[in-house]
Amino acid sequence: MNAFDVHTHSDRIDAALIDHLHEGFPLSDRPFAEIGAALDLGEEEVIDRLQKLLATGVLSRFGPLYQIERAGGAYLLAALQVPAGRFDEVAAQVNAHVEVAHNYRRGHRLNMWFVVAGESPSAVDRCVAAIEAETGLPVHCFVREREYRVELRLRALAPEPT
Repeated sequence: MNAFDVHTHSDRIDAALIDHLHEGFPLSDRPFAEIGAALDLGEEEVIDRLQKLLATGVLSRFGPLYQIERAGGAYLLAALQVPAGRFDEVAAQVNAHVEVAHNYRRGHRLNMWFVVAGESPSAVDRCVAAIEAETGLPVHCFVREREYRVELRLRALAPEPT
């Protein structure tokens, strides 16, 4: 069984588009036209399909990933121990910061985990201090010591039966 349900979420063209985008994004003046040419689609159809995939939640994000340290920025993994009755309130406070991404709940004493990224290490520190002041909870900061690259690609389009 294919993990991507093309019948309820999308069609085979969307699946092919997702698979194609996993292979890379063209750096050109008309990247969507280039993608469309590879898939026998028009530029506008590629853009329309991507917008639909984002709007329906099939894709949660479409954009580049940067190594922020190369541009002078910084990020860290952070965690909070949030009382169960305050979880939604604290999540809203934390998520209100543009520096915060990937906030999620875990079944652990530290039940809220998120990433803080900023244009500088001091910007990250200011964001963490603001979250502590707003929530009244200590933020546990986990700075990266070593980077590992793990890439997992799951095909959206099932191969044709032979």
